[in-house]
Amino acid sequence: MPDNSGANAAGALEAVIDRQSHGMVGRMLGQQAFWVFLAALLACVALSLTADAFATPQNLFNVTRNFAFVAIIALGMTVVIVSGGIDLSVGSVLCLSAMILAITMNAGYPLAVGVAFALAVALLVGFVNGALIAWLRIPPFIVTLGMLSIARSAAMVLSGNKMIFQFGPDEKLLFALGGGSTTGIPNPVIALVLLALATGFALRWTRWGTHVFAIGANEKAAVLTGIGVPRLKISVYMFSAAMAGVAGILMAGWLGGVTTNLGQSMELSVIAATVIGGANLLGGAGTVFGSVVGAALIELIRNSLILLGISTFWQGAFVGCFIVLAVAFDRIRAYRETDG
Repeated sequence: MPDNSGANAAGALEAVIDRQSHGMVGRMLGQQAFWVFLAALLACVALSLTADAFATPQNLFNVTRNFAFVAIIALGMTVVIVSGGIDLSVGSVLCLSAMILAITMNAGYPLAVGVAFALAVALLVGFVNGALIAWLRIPPFIVTLGMLSIARSAAMVLSGNKMIFQFGPDEKLLFALGGGSTTGIPNPVIALVLLALATGFALRWTRWGTHVFAIGANEKAAVLTGIGVPRLKISVYMFSAAMAGVAGILMAGWLGGVTTNLGQSMELSVIAATVIGGANLLGGAGTVFGSVVGAALIELIRNSLILLGISTFWQGAFVGCFIVLAVAFDRIRAYRETDG
């Protein structure tokens, strides 16, 4: 009898590979982030065909740079939402950090000192948010809503509610950091890529990231398994504030000045980016890639409204519709999985 063991083994291996490939494709198609990414690509194609100014190097440079600020803050918001929380104070923390940087550099201190002070203040704000939520068990919505007002008020008091546009001896270095480019790529985009890789690695491959998903999925079960939930929550809000601080530093360099309305209502765009990208507002689900492409899609919407001559007043309506649709699709998918 002929020996068919080799053929059978090859057939079995082929079947396994086929199942794995179908499984990978199925998982990819089941991810909301994939469809948002596809929508962003289709939007780019459509805009390239309908608006001559879209595909120009200068416009693409501006689009990528502008969305980077929202995407950087969205990295922190992703971690917060995955943990089952929310942070409404990120726009005000951005403003406060940028103002601390501006005041420090305006007083003659170098850029490194200004950056250190700005990030230290951001981390302090994040610690206060996390401590009130973790130790006093005040709802995140209330704590961060209060901090939204407190942080912006602090920026007004420290600056005398005046714009600061002189940054001392390291002024050109700051402007290059936030408004310059490296090999044609905006520096904020480079910062985004590095921070996104670090955040993605931390969420997927570290114990900290595993615990963040655990408390978002089931906080009571996480406590029973011995996870230090209070300490973890504080770290989550400190991380979110730090990302807002980084965005504030870069934005100060890009704009060349800091005012007390910097970052106003930015938390809405950030939350929208994370939700559109697939983060579950109930906690336990979310990806760095999804938040980044969500931020990109929002910027494409804003840019398309300008290029097509549509009033920017419609921007909020479009973004709001995308949020509702994203959450609706997520709920429908969850119901189907439950029924299955």
